[in-house]
Amino acid sequence: MNTSASRSTVTTSQRKNPSMCQHQPSCPTSESADRDAARRVAHHPEQGWSLLCNGVLLFEDTGELLPDGQVIAPHRLCLATAAA
Repeated sequence: MNTSASRSTVTTSQRKNPSMCQHQPSCPTSESADRDAARRVAHHPEQGWSLLCNGVLLFEDTGELLPDGQVIAPHRLCLATAAA
C-alpha cells in the first residue's frame, strides 16, 4: 500500500500566525514599546509567566520572550533608599 500519493506536505518560509487579540481597541503589538500593556490570555503565577494576547511571554522577573524568539532581558527599576 503506497500512501505517499495521498499525502502531501506544503512548506512555506512565512509563518501565518493570526493575531490573538480580538479586543477593541486592539492591544499593542509585540513590536511596540508598550507591548506589556496587552491583555493576559493565560496566567500561571505558580510558574512565573503570563501569555499576552500579542504573543509575548511575560515572566515575573520582567523578562520577555517575543513571538519571533527574541529575548528581552529583565528590566526592573532600581530604587535607591536613603539611609536616615
